[in-house]
Amino acid sequence: MSIHKTKNPGFKTFSSSSKIDGSDDRASLKPRTTVNEEAAGQFSVSDREIDSSEEGKSRKQIVDETSILETSNERREALDKPSIDQLRQRNKISRLIRKDQKLLNNDSWSKRKGHTLTYAGVFLFTLTLYFRPYELIPALSALSSMAMILAVVTLVVYVPTQLSIESSLTILTTEVKCILFLAFWAVLTIPIAKNPGLAWETFNETLSKVVIIFVIMVNTLRTKLRLKGLMWLAIGVGVMLSYQALDLYQKGEFATEGYRVSVDFGGMFGNPNDMAGHLVIFMPVAVVLGLASKKKLAKLMYFVAAGMMVAGNMVTQSRGGFLGLITVAAVLVWKIGKNQRLKSILISGVLALIIIALAPGNYGIRMLSIFVPALDSVGSSDQRTELLKQSFLVTLRNPLGIGLGNFPIVGTRNLETHNAFTQVSAELGWLAFAAYMIFMISPWRKLAAIERQIVRREDNSWIYLTSIGLQASIAGYMVSSFFGSVAYQWYIYYPIAFAVCLRRIYQTEYANDQILETSEIRSDGTLKLQKA
Repeated sequence: MSIHKTKNPGFKTFSSSSKIDGSDDRASLKPRTTVNEEAAGQFSVSDREIDSSEEGKSRKQIVDETSILETSNERREALDKPSIDQLRQRNKISRLIRKDQKLLNNDSWSKRKGHTLTYAGVFLFTLTLYFRPYELIPALSALSSMAMILAVVTLVVYVPTQLSIESSLTILTTEVKCILFLAFWAVLTIPIAKNPGLAWETFNETLSKVVIIFVIMVNTLRTKLRLKGLMWLAIGVGVMLSYQALDLYQKGEFATEGYRVSVDFGGMFGNPNDMAGHLVIFMPVAVVLGLASKKKLAKLMYFVAAGMMVAGNMVTQSRGGFLGLITVAAVLVWKIGKNQRLKSILISGVLALIIIALAPGNYGIRMLSIFVPALDSVGSSDQRTELLKQSFLVTLRNPLGIGLGNFPIVGTRNLETHNAFTQVSAELGWLAFAAYMIFMISPWRKLAAIERQIVRREDNSWIYLTSIGLQASIAGYMVSSFFGSVAYQWYIYYPIAFAVCLRRIYQTEYANDQILETSEIRSDGTLKLQKA
């Protein structure tokens, strides 16, 4: 190839002296650089070399851009893809959802209402049981058996009504099965009791009535209004008892041990420990009803009632009541304030300090005697410890029990166990004790399942708050009853019946809101769930 200079200094002519690959000689013109070639030390290249260079560069750019795009997509997919921890959290919550659903679907509820007259009987019976009008009103003093009459009438109305509605005497929930087993076992073990006559008397006078009314309540309480009606009675008598206790405290009238208040009221509230147990159970119910209420006046009334029950509990100076109060407060703070737990704990701490500041003078020493028996001036702490140990021994030596109500025969100074748990285990044996525990734990678990389902729906309805309040009530009873022989008394059976009623309402009225699947994982690792 030869190079010929042209007259135009800006171009060079390229020519070929021979044919290459059968092609003709051609000339091509290219712009000359403005810089002197020799000074720049650069040489001209062919079109093919230039085209090849540009094509390679273009391909490289495409490859680089493709790689960047693929990397970006991979990163985006990696960000969208749940992490291992999130997948574990998803699986854990999915299992919990299925478990809760299975737990709540064990019962088959009838949606029919009915039992209007039966509920009226239950309401009047509860009114008589709590307020004892034949003691408050002298003109009714001859009607001391009013509660028994109302119970019989209620049962007579209940049986045909229940058979016409559901063709069975009762729905067999876990709670009903447990209490029926307790009654059956109590009767079955009468022949082997230390004192069969005493066992039959205890069954006939106490346990049989509790069982019958409990079964009636479980089948009768079918609406929110009916449930709240009995709750109002329980809160109302709590306020009345608290007012009387505070009045006696202000007057300096201490009928028990010289420094404890006991109201002049017979029945289930005559003992200060038993009265404190009732206040422990229904104080959280008043709190949650106040939180659920939309009217300011109603909120104020509920909260005042709760405050009075706390004060009434304190002037009884019941150690079981004190521990029960701490328990229900802890449950309420932990569950209701879970979105702002630190704030809730701080507010609760301030309220606790205020309560302690207003407590009776020797209240702190009395409560410390739980852990330091030497501080108990009366010596009841040592006595109860001895009875507790003895009840453990009786339980271990008598798997079938010694007979309903028979522990005073073997107890020190003919005293009862002063512990509801060992009262059942010692008198009715191991199987009855298991049934008693299931009777309390099963509704607690189902209330917790309702609470979790409603939280996943992001719905703070009255059912959500009431489920928490009843959980606190059951927990409070389980703690405070560790210091009292109240296993066959009415205290725990009302909140358990309320728990069954709440479950019925939830299952029948919220049946179309069941959770089907998860939709996404939130940034905090929890799941946002879709409703059916």
